[in-house]
Amino acid sequence: MKTIKSVYKIGHGPSSSHTVGPYRAAVLIRKRYPEADGFRVTLFGSLAFTGEGHGTGKAILSGLPGAKILFNRKETDLPHPNTMLFEAFREGKTIGTNRVFSIGGGNIRFEGETSEEEKEVYPQKNFTEILETCKEKKISLCRFITQMEDDGLREYLKTVWQAMKESVVRGLAAEGTLPGGLGVARKAGTLFRKRCYNESADVAMNRIIAAYAYAVSEENADEHIVVTAPTCGSCGVLPAVMYYMETDRGFPEEEILSALAVAGLVGNVIRTNASISGAECGCQAEIGSACSMTAAALASLYGLNTDQIEYAAEIAMEHNLGLTCDPVKGLVQIPCIERNAVAAMRAISSVNLSRFLYETRKISFDEVVATMYRTGKDMDEKYRETSHGGLAQIYTGYQG
Repeated sequence: MKTIKSVYKIGHGPSSSHTVGPYRAAVLIRKRYPEADGFRVTLFGSLAFTGEGHGTGKAILSGLPGAKILFNRKETDLPHPNTMLFEAFREGKTIGTNRVFSIGGGNIRFEGETSEEEKEVYPQKNFTEILETCKEKKISLCRFITQMEDDGLREYLKTVWQAMKESVVRGLAAEGTLPGGLGVARKAGTLFRKRCYNESADVAMNRIIAAYAYAVSEENADEHIVVTAPTCGSCGVLPAVMYYMETDRGFPEEEILSALAVAGLVGNVIRTNASISGAECGCQAEIGSACSMTAAALASLYGLNTDQIEYAAEIAMEHNLGLTCDPVKGLVQIPCIERNAVAAMRAISSVNLSRFLYETRKISFDEVVATMYRTGKDMDEKYRETSHGGLAQIYTGYQG
């Protein structure tokens, strides 16, 4: 498996596959062909169908100013649902072409090449092998990660955590309507302040965590800076719960960073053995993965053992199986923002169940990840980030 650093990427929303990945590809293409005086970029698959609503062209142009961008919605025989063809020109002649895949979470792959971020760091292939190693060495998951990763991981996680916190703070303070034409109002600040006079402690916790999730997700929808966790579309789940644990429950930053490492490891396992791309496996691959990562992070923060951490991650993923990716008008707003809040609360429930029932479990984390991947492959294409089915097709603009 790869370094967990590649799970967390800081960049502009609203979509890790549709903005962060294409932007990174555009920057690399610019460096690869410095002598070029023109570029043409053709988008295929999900990038072609929802790229306009997701701001893919804008992201590419920020890395390749002046590039001509085409949307090919006819070609279906693709090596990956998020395929891009970059062509570089000099005085009207082609000097280079590269096919690039945006494989989820802001990660990209040049066809026929291996990037730095794709180098193997972990010899273990799945969570079962990781747990076996931890039990054999009698070490925690945090200690295992420290032994496998380089010395720069901690500082990288500090940068990631700072960016996550800033997105929460900005989102809570922001007001107005999100771009794109749906007229979706920002709700994070209102939700955060709207306390009921007889509110119980549990209700208050859920409301505040939901507000944090809304804050980050609304920042993402507004194309501001967020952190993929593991994607932009699911970027609000993990920061919401961890921010609450630090600011409202008093957990120190060092413990939060360790929890983020565990979350990153879980995301890494999912990405290696299945997918974190909505275009490939539906929203179960995005929100499901984020929920699973958050459950594992919280279980680790609470000091639960490795079996309990695994079970928390498994419960969180299992009950997101089959979740479709059907963004209305191709925007990462409906149902995406609300889903982040629901997933954050579901992650907490998953930890509570795992704490008491882990010795009775029958399903392993690896089994539910394999199930998610198979379910995603069986899912009709219209439910995989094309905006051709589900809410994207049924939505009529109901105002309530």
